[in-house]
Amino acid sequence: MARTHFPHDLLAAQTAWYAVYDQLATTATGAAAHRRRLLELSRRITAHPFWQSPAGTPAARVALKELARTRTQTQP
Repeated sequence: MARTHFPHDLLAAQTAWYAVYDQLATTATGAAAHRRRLLELSRRITAHPFWQSPAGTPAARVALKELARTRTQTQP
């Protein structure tokens, strides 16, 4: 598959989603706020106009998640 170039805001939202998810999994406080943030990020990701374009394939969804997860793991 050719490398998909994702819009900056979509990649940022998916990367933030993983960061917030990791925070929720590792902290005992602020769980409600983390869950609200995850819901908002999920809405932004799924409603992004990119998914209505020809590039918005199921394979692109997987590629976005893989790229965002890699970025989350490499950030200090």
